[in-house]
Amino acid sequence: MSDNSSIQKVVLAYSGGLDTSIILKWLQETYGCEVVTFTADLGQGDELEPARKKAELLGIKQIYIEDLREEFVRDYVFPMFRANAVYEGIYLLGTSIARPLIAKRLVEIANETGADAISHGATGKGNDQVRFELAAYALNPKIKIIAPWREWAFKSRSDLIDFAEKHQIPVPKDKQGEAPFSVDANILHSSSEGKVLEDPAKDAPEYVFQRTVSPEDAPDTPTVIEIGFAKGDAVSLNGALLSPAELLAALNDFGRDNGIGRVDMVENRFIGMKSRGVYETPGGTILLAAHRAIESITLDRGAAHLKDDLMPRYAELIYNGFWFSPERDMLQALIDKSQEHVEGAVRLKLYKGNVIVLGRSSEKSLYDEDIVTFENDEGAYDQKDAEGFIKLNALRLRLLGLRKS
Repeated sequence: MSDNSSIQKVVLAYSGGLDTSIILKWLQETYGCEVVTFTADLGQGDELEPARKKAELLGIKQIYIEDLREEFVRDYVFPMFRANAVYEGIYLLGTSIARPLIAKRLVEIANETGADAISHGATGKGNDQVRFELAAYALNPKIKIIAPWREWAFKSRSDLIDFAEKHQIPVPKDKQGEAPFSVDANILHSSSEGKVLEDPAKDAPEYVFQRTVSPEDAPDTPTVIEIGFAKGDAVSLNGALLSPAELLAALNDFGRDNGIGRVDMVENRFIGMKSRGVYETPGGTILLAAHRAIESITLDRGAAHLKDDLMPRYAELIYNGFWFSPERDMLQALIDKSQEHVEGAVRLKLYKGNVIVLGRSSEKSLYDEDIVTFENDEGAYDQKDAEGFIKLNALRLRLLGLRKS
């Protein structure tokens, strides 16, 4: 626990929900400190004014509510998608990638307001505590961090409710009992974990899904869209230039309506345990397929395969909270260099949970029809050359075979 007497002001990552409202009051009571609240609009879809009103109700004088959607997509989501990053094969890192930006603003606001510490509502069993705190320490090595879930004596949900009622913190009726599952959301995805999802053998109930219609209920007629790219980033949709956040939001709408982007997985948390998560990343799933498609014609084989070799390491760094690490910066420089000629357009068909690539085109394409075609071998490619190529590559295999004989 931090030295209580040294904490005069704390910046709290505040959602306006019950848990962070309890944390706010607990900080005031336990540390006798002033609390500054910071609420980030990352496209989670919630109305944020209630967070302001609740903070005012709890006596907060400095309230930060910021729309960070464009910064989030431009500086965090898109750089990650240049790498085609997925964790353990299927998770598009929607929660992981949001944490460094929130931590960055917590540290900046602490500096702006003269605060001694920052605080977050992540539990002691999850990954988010690691992500918030690694990012914060990277940006300000001397920052003090208060993690109430690791400090307080509350043992149950009823303890939290009792504390809220004692301190006149409004408790909505739907929060009186245990929540059926926990949700985290932003413009990239929604994540559902816990309670009804804890048995990995059982189907996730349909009511868990926040962002997508069931693929079975999606339209019987496919939707065809075209995404334009420049330097590895999506810049247009169906010919219309859009900002990063506008484009991702539009892809989310297409993905939602066509039942795209559902993932049910058991993952390995950084802290050591396995957990089951149900994720919905409708626009991101479309974007990943489109980005790989445009890379397929604009990236050289060596560059493409090196990127694929490095991607799991890059994804793991993000998942584990090392966004602000030197190794992530180094990998990002390599990835960004690879994207210099990744431009063009990709046409996709969206249909009942599927993203199907229809075509891809680019002025920087490395695909050469004259070489590929079986119709004309004059000058472009001599099939006889393949014999020497094969024999040279087979030499060591033949020597191994002779040794065995």
